[in-house]
Amino acid sequence: MKSLIATLWAESLKIRKSGIFWLSFVFFAFITLMMGLLMFIQMHPEITGKLGIIGTKASLLRFGEPGWKNYFVLLNQGIAAIGCIGYGFVTSWVFGREYSDRTVKDILALPVSRSYIVLSKFIVIVIWSILLALVFFIFAIISGKIAGLPGWSVQVVSAFTRTFAAISLLSILLCTPVAFFASVSRGYLLPFAFIILTIMLANFTGIVGLGPYFPWSIPGILSVPRNEDIHLTTVSYLILSITSIMGYAGTLAWWRFSDQK
Repeated sequence: MKSLIATLWAESLKIRKSGIFWLSFVFFAFITLMMGLLMFIQMHPEITGKLGIIGTKASLLRFGEPGWKNYFVLLNQGIAAIGCIGYGFVTSWVFGREYSDRTVKDILALPVSRSYIVLSKFIVIVIWSILLALVFFIFAIISGKIAGLPGWSVQVVSAFTRTFAAISLLSILLCTPVAFFASVSRGYLLPFAFIILTIMLANFTGIVGLGPYFPWSIPGILSVPRNEDIHLTTVSYLILSITSIMGYAGTLAWWRFSDQK
């Protein structure tokens, strides 16, 4: 237990001292502010001309009747997309930087189990990702309040909160394969390519109706209102869970048994 605490402290210290940590919060907050701006323009189309190209593009988008309910649907779709990218970036940075900074040999030379090193990295990734989700959630509410959206109710907010939390959790669970590819490739390039590939495949599988069986499509499906054509089943969540477990097991096996050079 002392070894785990020591590795957790070391990982958290490296993250807190990094500018990436704070920039990630700024990025997630900025996304929600832009979403709030889009809804505000939907409510006040007369200001489109004053905002230039931003107003013109926003006016071309249609999110239904501007209000908290449709705004929350937009936010859930946003966290499903931005979450997979953002949480994946966090994971690739936490694992990949050890190789790019050439500190992996120093870490492996410490009298600490490699299993604890991997576990501590995943713990800080989960905490970091949860903090990002909270920033997204808080600034989303603030942006909606500033925009003056109508239709606020406890029922609407509760439904949004439950769905938002579920989407965030599922997106975080899908980060383990990213860690595996960051470890295998000893850097950032392959995990970034993997993230982009999964997003493309998520869109494709959704089009052909296989979304419920492709792990990276599941958060996106959960973010949209339910329909009879595409819906998630127990098998969907089982596939996602197995994918997450395999990613963690693969990462752990690589760090424990691979010849680190």
